[in-house]
Formats: sequence, C-alpha cells, structure tokens
Amino acid sequence: MKRITLLLALIFTAASSAQTITSKLEDANTAQYSLLEKVNKYYPDITLNKAVTNFYADGKIIDSQQSFDLKGTKFSSYKLGIEPDNKKLLFEYVTDETGKIYGDVSLFKGSVLRTTFTERTGLIEVSLDGKSVYQTKI
Repeated sequence: MKRITLLLALIFTAASSAQTITSKLEDANTAQYSLLEKVNKYYPDITLNKAVTNFYADGKIIDSQQSFDLKGTKFSSYKLGIEPDNKKLLFEYVTDETGKIYGDVSLFKGSVLRTTFTERTGLIEVSLDGKSVYQTKI
C-alpha cells in the first residue's frame, strides 16, 4: 500500500509542475531584431531575417530560433538561435566548401564578441566587432 501511495504522490506531483510549452512563428520583437542587426553589421554570414519561431513556457519566451529556405544557397544546413535575454545568439551552418562551422555571438559592453569553431580545420577564432583577436588550431 505504501508503494502505491508513493507512486501516486509522485505522479501527481510531476503532473502539477509540468509546463506548457508552445511555439509561434512570428516577427522578431524589437530586442531580437536589434540583436540580429548588430550581429549582422559585423558578421554578415549571420543572416538578418525578420521571422523567428519563439518557444514559450507559461507565456514567457524560453528560446527563439530562425528557419531558412536553403534552396539555391551554398548551405546544406543553417541554424540560428536567440537566447531569451536577447544578448546572445548561437549559430551553426554547413557548406561543402567549409564544412561545419558553429559558435556564438554575444553583446558585451557595447561590443559584439564572436567565438567560431570550424570542425574541418580545427580552427577556433575569437573576434571583436568583426576583427579577429585570437586564433588557434587544435
């Protein structure tokens, strides 16, 4: 009997704390688009697109992503995500020429800081406002 009571308590506790997650394709809000504009200004390979898919948990944005039509482009994959605080985005893209490239771009004290990882060459690069400040190969 104790096991059944414990199991029921566990089930009802888990069900009551579950969040409802929904997604909506919508125009980027002002903060999201401002981030995308600042990033695109220094790093044009991070595309500027007005549409985002926002993921909501209980009415609050928890993640945002952009989808792209890749037909006629050099990309076989292109993913872009915006963090909820609108100060950082994550990117990942693949081309035949460069292979997989991924990293993040952050706003830091008015500057745009980018960290890029290139899998094919093993190159790691850190850039500030579009200029490389550190590079190493592993």
